[in-house]
Formats: sequence, C-alpha cells, structure tokens
Amino acid sequence: MTNHEAEPLLTPAEVATMFRVDPKTVTRWAKAGKLTSIRTLGGHRRYRESEVRALLSGTPGTDSMGQ
Repeated sequence: MTNHEAEPLLTPAEVATMFRVDPKTVTRWAKAGKLTSIRTLGGHRRYRESEVRALLSGTPGTDSMGQ
C-alpha cells in the first residue's frame, strides 16, 4: 500500500463545494489536466485531498486554475 492509497479522496461534488463551482467544472479541470483524478473501479473520479487543498490555497509549485 502506498501513501497515495492511504490519502483521503474527495468526490467531484466535495471539490466543487470547496471551489464554489459546479461538479461538471471539476470534471473539466481533470480532463484538461489541471487537477489529477483517480478512477474508482466503478469509473467514478476521485481527487486527492492534499492536491485539492494546495490548489485552493494557491501553493507554489502546483498548476494554476487560471491557465
């Protein structure tokens, strides 16, 4: 088991709530490569909480949402 597997994962709806956008916008960001998604066995997208929080806080070294 790697560290990534133990990390909390967020649903598109949870990420959308944090950014105050529609969940479909979060999916578009993932398709555009602005946010890394993990696919569940059922094909649903999940997002690493640490990556989402870094983007939300504007931490240097992560992709900018305004590209």
